[in-house]
Amino acid sequence: MTEALRQAAVVPVSDGQVCMVTSSSGKRWIVPKGMIDPGHTAGEAALIEAWEEAGLVGVLRPEPAGSYVYQKYGRTHHVIVFVMEVAEALADWPERTIRRREWVHPDTAADRVDELSLKLIIESLFKTETADVA
Repeated sequence: MTEALRQAAVVPVSDGQVCMVTSSSGKRWIVPKGMIDPGHTAGEAALIEAWEEAGLVGVLRPEPAGSYVYQKYGRTHHVIVFVMEVAEALADWPERTIRRREWVHPDTAADRVDELSLKLIIESLFKTETADVA
């Protein structure tokens, strides 16, 4: 059996909003995600993806928000998901010519993602925060 490919994703948050980007094809809305390169931790990979795909700089919450598995190109991908408190959203970033960036309400973010497990992670992040206020 082939070993799963390891990836890291980041749910960028600021002022109760989630930053989403378009996939490289421009057909779907996603959160920044990519391979964990040799020599990098999952957290480092998440920060790199947030910068490259969305032009975002910030700080990850100490623990991952969750993980999920999906199939693509006949391979299993295991994704560790982090939450990043965004400090800065820059106007110029590496993939700005192939991706659009949009800040949306958490419910909209959850509705836009295709992967059910990621949808549930996003929903759980904000359900606990709003439940604490009630």
